[in-house]
This record gives sequence, C-alpha cells and structure tokens, in this order.
Amino acid sequence: MELLVVIAIIGVLVGLLLPAVQAAREAARRMSCSNNFKQIGLALHNYHSAYNNLPTQRGGTWDGTTGWPPAVTTTHNNSQLSMLVGLTPFMEQQAIWEQISNPLDDADDNPVDVWPPMGPSVDNNDQYTPWITQIPTLRCPSDPGNGLPGYGRTNYGACMGDNYYSPWGDHPWWSLTETFYDMGWPDIKKCQRGVFTARKSTQFRDILDGLSNTIIAGEMITYLGDRDVRASSVQASAVGSQSIEVPTACRDSIDPQRPGFWDPAYETHQENGGGTGVRGGRGYQWANGFAVHTEVYTVLPPNSEICGDLSSGQWMGALTDRIHTTVSSQHQGGAHVLMSDGAVKFITDSIEAGDNTVGMTNPWGTGGLASAYGLWGALGTKGMKEVIGEEF
Repeated sequence: MELLVVIAIIGVLVGLLLPAVQAAREAARRMSCSNNFKQIGLALHNYHSAYNNLPTQRGGTWDGTTGWPPAVTTTHNNSQLSMLVGLTPFMEQQAIWEQISNPLDDADDNPVDVWPPMGPSVDNNDQYTPWITQIPTLRCPSDPGNGLPGYGRTNYGACMGDNYYSPWGDHPWWSLTETFYDMGWPDIKKCQRGVFTARKSTQFRDILDGLSNTIIAGEMITYLGDRDVRASSVQASAVGSQSIEVPTACRDSIDPQRPGFWDPAYETHQENGGGTGVRGGRGYQWANGFAVHTEVYTVLPPNSEICGDLSSGQWMGALTDRIHTTVSSQHQGGAHVLMSDGAVKFITDSIEAGDNTVGMTNPWGTGGLASAYGLWGALGTKGMKEVIGEEF
C-alpha cells in the first residue's frame, strides 16, 4: 500500500512537472525567436548606415522584356527578390552573399554554364544553391516546418502596411522601373503605406510617424501541408459574394468544427495543381519577394486567416497582390513584430484592429486617411501621423 501511494505521488508530480518543462522549452524557443528578429533589425540598421536606404522588397535584375506572367528564367531574377537577400552580408552570411552577388558555377550538372550575378528567378531554387540554403537566423525554433516542398524557409517578412489592395503599384511587370514611380504615378505612395514599398527603396527619414511607432517586419509561420488558415488560402470569389478588398472575404470557408483550418469543401491554393510545390506555401522561399513568402500586412489581427483571389491555376500571391497576409506564429496568443528602431514586440491576437469588414475598393483614395484597422493598422503605416502615445 505504501509503495502504491509513493508511485501515485510520483505520478502526480511528473504530471505537474511535464507541462512546466514544456512551457520552459517554449519560453526558450520564443526568446531565441526574438533574438533572431533582433539580429534582423540590427542588419537593417547596418544596411541603412552603409547605403543610406533600406533594402528593396522585390528588387533585383530584369531584362526589360519579360512579359506577364513572369517566367522561370536563368539569366536574371525577374526583379522578385526579397529584402532579406540584401541583408545576408549583415547577418554573418557573407559567404552566401558572395555566391549571390557574383557569377556562380556551383555544379557540374548545372543547366547553365554559370549563374548570373544576383542569381536566376527564385523558382529555380532546386538548382541554384543560394536559393535553397537554409539560413538559421531566418528560422523561428518554434516553427517545425522543414524540407520539401519548401526550400530555404523563413519565418520573418517585410511589413507592407495596411493596404494590400494596390493593383497598379507593385506587381505589374511594366512597373519595374524607377520611371514608373517617378513619372505619372504619384499616387503609389498613397496606397503603399508601409515601411517597405515594392520595387522602390525607402529611408528611415520616410518613417514620419517615428521609428518606435512603426512596424518594419513581422513574424509568420511556414506552411505544413495541413490547410492551416494562417499559411494557405482559398479563393475569395469562390466562397461568396465578397471580394478580396474585404479582409474577411474568406472567413465563411473556415471549418466551423476546426476554426484553425479551411473547410475540406473548399480547395486551397496548396492542395490544387496550381499551388503545389514551392510557389504556394507560406514562407517557403526566403529569397522570394512575393507576398505569400516574405510579406506581412497590418490588416487582420495576428494569427488570422490569409485570403487570396486567384484561380486554381495561379500561384498564391505570385501573379498579383490580391492577397492579404498577416503576422502569425507557433507561439501561444500572438506573434513577434520588429519595430523600425530595432525593438522586438510581442503582439497579442486581441490587439485592437478596427473594423475588419471595411473594404479597400479605392486604394488611390487612402492618402492622408487614418487606418481603418485601428491600432494594428496604425502601427503598419509610416507617415499617417498616427503616433502611439503609450506602451503596447
């Protein structure tokens, strides 16, 4: 009897201890994740000190002739590189930067004799060594995603502001040049309100709301092939009358029995033929500047669903910016964001985010207007005079 009592006591103690151990391990992983983000913040500041501007989101090389949709190329990268590529030499990744910035002959069975400086299009990632290289600083230890069908995953992306519906500002192939921005399209800055603007670099001086009040990057999970609403998308126009301009357009297609996953009745852009492979998954390509891979928007609160408006044959977030992606994480209750001054904050899922039913039907008319998405939206804009007066 005494032995049974002792065994029972030990069992109770172990039962109490295991959750504490798991919590301690997650706390350590969360701290490591935060430290990685701080390294990225330091890299951004060092980059700005060196070049007097921030790295470009969706920058790179282009031959001036490639049409739409962008094709897989071996002679240039279609101007689709993420801002993380330029940060590599500032994140103790000088070796990979040397491979990217110089002509590279990395294998005897290479389909081309020598890869060009700045590499081919990122969709050549199973052939071009730098694009498939996993960079430890870009991975959150709490995220279990690893290996195929993703290569070179990332858990951190550029903050593009509170307006993802900017159809003329960043994705059309004819808008790659600086001329597009400097002549005839002054309204671009009205609808691209985040620190990063596609295909055009910005400076810290452009962040008029203050570096400590403006999000520059956000955390995100990588897709695990499980129809997670935070890492895969359904087609908004296929699930109801609402269009993608309404942030909650895809919400009716969430499984009511499993709120974190899409209803099996709806096809996602990962399970269909057009979205399989490395193009479709959230965070699958650290070097790819398209929204699904390396961008976050301050529209829906952290860990909300992402929603696109693409047909099943298109890549999710590749051919168009008609997709919104928010921050997400495998931590409990929220996700990390990086402020422009280098501070890392943990934002809870319950942050005040305004009215999520307000659509963005007129992106050209957003200039000078306060964000419709409350505190969360205000944190994503860099020059709307929405200054946060207290700690959050």
